[in-house]
Amino acid sequence: MSENNTSKPALIQTIGGWQIMFYGLGSMLGAGIYALIGKAAGGLGNAMWLAFLMAMIGAMLTGLSYACVGGRYAQAGGAAYVTQRGLRKPLLSYIIGIAVMMSGLTSMATGSQAIIGQLKELLGWSLDDTTLKFMSIGVVFLVGCIIYRGIRESMWLNILCTVIEAAGLLFIIAVGVRYWGSVNYLESPGDTVAGGVGSGITLALIMQGAVLTFYSFIGFEDILNVSEEVKNPSKNVPFGLIGAMLAATCIYMAVAITAVSVVPWQELAKSEAPLMEVARRAAPWFTGIKPVFACITIFAIANTALLNYLMGSRLLYGMSRQGLLPAILASVHAKRQSPHIAVVVLFFIVSFLILSGGVKQLAESTVLLLLIVFTVVNISLVVLKRRPGEPRGGFEPPLLVPILGAIVCALLIAVRVQSALMSADKAQQTAPLIAGGIVLISVLLYAVLKPKNPVAKID
Repeated sequence: MSENNTSKPALIQTIGGWQIMFYGLGSMLGAGIYALIGKAAGGLGNAMWLAFLMAMIGAMLTGLSYACVGGRYAQAGGAAYVTQRGLRKPLLSYIIGIAVMMSGLTSMATGSQAIIGQLKELLGWSLDDTTLKFMSIGVVFLVGCIIYRGIRESMWLNILCTVIEAAGLLFIIAVGVRYWGSVNYLESPGDTVAGGVGSGITLALIMQGAVLTFYSFIGFEDILNVSEEVKNPSKNVPFGLIGAMLAATCIYMAVAITAVSVVPWQELAKSEAPLMEVARRAAPWFTGIKPVFACITIFAIANTALLNYLMGSRLLYGMSRQGLLPAILASVHAKRQSPHIAVVVLFFIVSFLILSGGVKQLAESTVLLLLIVFTVVNISLVVLKRRPGEPRGGFEPPLLVPILGAIVCALLIAVRVQSALMSADKAQQTAPLIAGGIVLISVLLYAVLKPKNPVAKID
């Protein structure tokens, strides 16, 4: 771990390879997969497993770049640090950092409200909108206390939540595996009588499905911001990140195959809770399944909030050390060895987002922002790999990987903008405008704060 002044309290390297893998897996496995299965079935039918496979290939290109970057430059600033080191454009680095932070903040704001919403439905509470918002702020406060307590406590809680949320998906696979082989896994909505089963599958159709399922892999990028606290990062960051992506892919594909084996894809596409329907049919003896899955959903959402809070606090800390944010945000608690000032600042920002409303519109735009971040990080790695004198990590993919990663992410940006403009959902329609607004606000903040001498290297 690097620090400008070794006499000051600093972050500590306590995270091992398996812990960082659970961190990545917990970031990717969220409550969204429960609804995503139905949407994917509507597009590809029984062949939706192909969409998850292609999405993994596309996501893995950027994932391999992140694994390389995390092993080479174990810095809490994450994407902002790599952008500054590679491209040496402070304004761009600042925009990238703010974009990553906004993705985490909106996820925390929506997640905390979703937790209270789930509890409200599960326990039959009668809450008005104001009470719900203040209770959501209470959830953020509790998560903040855990983050303040220390990285060890945060990682152990993440492992617990990840095991619980993965258990829900593994249960569906376990009770439904006996149905495997009961359908043709190439059947799709576009099949014709003349062409037979599989005739409706085209590369364009699979790519459309992959664009949808690609978002189920988002979360691996958070690993970059805690890499400074990983023991032997050149080895453990690539192990954890790649391991998490492979594990998530296996789970997603097995769930997809199980779902269409148990429930016809036409019914899955129309179901409001597709995986719940799969569980009901595959395990009719499990009469109390609804509250159990509601609890699993709560743990999944809480884990996402925890990891985004953890990521956000390390990002603010890292950007402060780079000189992109006020120096006070780089303060580390002498006893707890956590960036306590950054934790407190994030609490107030997320609380403001919850009280102000309109978080849904922000959330729709964060996917687009992250794709921009992925593109820039891939380009930065291309520059760094070609620059003489740059350190090499324990994992070095060929130059073609970040080049292809940048191209794939740029194409996804184009598809995302096109789908947003053509969507009937107003939140999605305005997503590109909100993303542009966040970039503009970042530029204005940079002009106001006027960071002096941002550094691309922290010794």
